[in-house]
Amino acid sequence: MNPEHPEAREAPREHHEEPESHGGRDLEHGRNPAHSQDPAHGQDPAHGQDPERGKPIGRRIFLGTLGLGALGVVSAPVLQRGLEGVLGEAAQKDPTGLTGLLPNGGGFRYYSVTASVPRKNAGNYRLTVGGLVDRPASYTLDDLRALPQTRMVKDVQCVTGWRVPDTPFEGVRLSELLDAAGVRSKAGAVRFTCFDGAYSESLTLRQARRADVLVALRMQDKDISHNHGGPVRLYVAPMYFYKSAKWLSGIEVTEDVEPGYWEKRGYDIDAWVGRSNGRDDEPTT
Repeated sequence: MNPEHPEAREAPREHHEEPESHGGRDLEHGRNPAHSQDPAHGQDPAHGQDPERGKPIGRRIFLGTLGLGALGVVSAPVLQRGLEGVLGEAAQKDPTGLTGLLPNGGGFRYYSVTASVPRKNAGNYRLTVGGLVDRPASYTLDDLRALPQTRMVKDVQCVTGWRVPDTPFEGVRLSELLDAAGVRSKAGAVRFTCFDGAYSESLTLRQARRADVLVALRMQDKDISHNHGGPVRLYVAPMYFYKSAKWLSGIEVTEDVEPGYWEKRGYDIDAWVGRSNGRDDEPTT
């Protein structure tokens, strides 16, 4: 794939959340936005560029900055949680995307590339591991919780500019699930699918085996909620957040990398923070 330079293409929105402080639909996390980060799983094209950085910025990001003052109104934790829940529910039923313009005092905001996403819980969630493996598997939520858990605290960086520092994630190292499945010799990549029915991502097998790539069950020291991609999502710490697919349902080992949802729309397949998509952000590792 030979994508256009980011300055000359649309800036997609993440499949993921948006930081609430800019109110744009790209903001999963609570600070300056740019996926969803990034585009963290709809999208608006970029209608302008940052004159200093020459990087794509979205119309909604610009509009969202106008609502920053409203955040002080929802400073109390109880009110923040309540507002976040209301906005999350409204966003799932809002085909216009206008709820993405509302400020949110609770951190990461709901964002999806589909009109709605089914809910999964401990009773009906399944994560399948298959493809070029000797031992295909299906994990329940309780199965994943019973495996050794790894906790890491790193910055989250969106390809469109926002960063949320010191964000805790906890879950099972992806490498452990791959080892348990028995990856075959001709395998070279891993493809991820999501139960929203639309989003996908891929990593090379070497990338997928990194110690800082998790099948995450917790974020910000809480079980990952539906609005934040739960009950299980991918977390690829050293890459832009559009690689950290929400609502993870399938892990398929393949021969070659298959471009994911946003890569098909112009984003780089290898999304190392500060070394891809024409950006020079500080690494997150």
